[in-house]
Amino acid sequence: MMDPEIQERIAARRAELDGLKEQLVKQLAEVRAERDELAVAERVWQRMSEQLADERAQAGSPVVQVAGRAVRVVPERGPGVLESALPAEYQRILAAVRAAGSPVATRQIGEALGVGTGVRGKLEPLRGKLADRGWLHKRPDGKFTVRP
Repeated sequence: MMDPEIQERIAARRAELDGLKEQLVKQLAEVRAERDELAVAERVWQRMSEQLADERAQAGSPVVQVAGRAVRVVPERGPGVLESALPAEYQRILAAVRAAGSPVATRQIGEALGVGTGVRGKLEPLRGKLADRGWLHKRPDGKFTVRP
C-alpha cells in the first residue's frame, strides 16, 4: 500500500503538470497562428514588391517629392537602362542633340525644343541632370553630344 502523503504529492504534481501542459498547448497554438500570419504577410509583401517593380519598370523613372512637387528622377546611364526610362522632356533633349548631328550648345537645344532661351537657367537644369547622369557628354568648348 502507498503512503497517503506520497500519493497526495504525486496527485498535486500531476495536477501542476496538467496545468502547465494546458498553458504550453495554448502558447503553442498562439505561436503557430502567428507564424501562419507572418507567412501570409511575407507572401503578400513579396507579391506586392514584384508588382511595384513591374510598375516602376513600365512607368520609367520613379517619381519623388521635391519641395512638395512630384519630380521624375533621372536614372544613371548604364547597361540595360533604356532611353525610354527617361521622362519625355529629357528624351526630347537627347533627340534634339542627335538631330543636330554635331556638338550643340544649350541655347540651340532650347531653341529646337521651343523653350525660352532668353531666361538664363531655364534649360540648364535639364541639361545638367542628363550630363551628370551620363546621358550627355560636355565637351571642353561647352557644347554637348549624346554619349554613345
